[in-house]
Amino acid sequence: MISTMKTIFPSIAVLSLGLAAVIYFCIWAQPISKSFLSVQNYPCPQSYSSTPTDESTPTDELELALQKASMPNKTLIITIVNKAYVEPHRDNFPSMLDLFLESFWLGEDTRPLLDHLLLVAVDQTAYDRCKFRRLRCYRLETDGVDFTGEKVYMSDDFIKMMWRRTVFLLDVLRRGYNFIFTDTDILWLRNPFPRLRTNETEDLLISNDLSDSPLAKYLINTGFYYVRSNNKTTSLFEKWHSMKDNSTGMKEQDVLVRMRATGVFGQLGLSVRILDTLYFNGFCNNRTDVGLVVTVHANCCRSISAKVEDLAAILGGWRRFRAEASSAGGGGGGENGGGNGTEGLFQWTTHVACWNSWKEPSKTML
Repeated sequence: MISTMKTIFPSIAVLSLGLAAVIYFCIWAQPISKSFLSVQNYPCPQSYSSTPTDESTPTDELELALQKASMPNKTLIITIVNKAYVEPHRDNFPSMLDLFLESFWLGEDTRPLLDHLLLVAVDQTAYDRCKFRRLRCYRLETDGVDFTGEKVYMSDDFIKMMWRRTVFLLDVLRRGYNFIFTDTDILWLRNPFPRLRTNETEDLLISNDLSDSPLAKYLINTGFYYVRSNNKTTSLFEKWHSMKDNSTGMKEQDVLVRMRATGVFGQLGLSVRILDTLYFNGFCNNRTDVGLVVTVHANCCRSISAKVEDLAAILGGWRRFRAEASSAGGGGGGENGGGNGTEGLFQWTTHVACWNSWKEPSKTML
């Protein structure tokens, strides 16, 4: 009898534990599961959201780079660099890329934009420099062409590089991405997006050299523009590139000017806005309202070394202006020009190096 009882009690204990486990699982498993799933499905903060991809379509390196750099509305900033733009030309001057990135650091509301900047490197040195800086980088391969060194304006290699850029940007549009394209010889002193806000009907917003000139429509500049991805802009870039072989000796900017002058923009139904040089400034124009200026482009200049020297002077002056404006209780300007009297503290420097670069008769304007 005693041995029988010894056998029964452990069995009852085991059964009780098993029953308790089943009850516990039934009561608690469902809420735990729901809680876990709710954490998994919690949306990322908007500024860090990645663009969703179609899992049925293979994703290539460019698509991955675009996804990482783009905002939630599939908009990003693109610049293209080569070795000549990422390495210093003189020991006492920084590289063009150094100045470009420093302007994002010193500009108004520009630091967060670096998360959405994609540097497209056309040679390995530029790509390595980009990766070293922990930036968002993409290596653009071009068979049979060496884009490493400085390309003299309107040389064969320069023209090839400009057309290669056009093809690449067409690829970006076809993938459904909107973008600002910016040359690296442009200082971003303020966030340009407030000045680029559109009513969803403008397809292309593009800079020019002299917006207050009667010839402004012939002076559009492809160094800075915003383009919305749609059928009209894709068709524009396709037609633009298709004219390359019939435009010998012309850079892509000249071809685009001709397309606009001959009515191609209208035929495609494009809505285009020319950006005012009051905000999107450059050395060609040199308008001086520091309370409004958004970008400064080292155009009308022949060499990289001259651009770097004069842009460094501009950036140094901007740094002093921001410091003095801050100490005076201003914000360094703003949407309506600041209004604190700080504009008078700043004077654009004369672009001595760029003007002197014109003394070299063998080169043409860049």
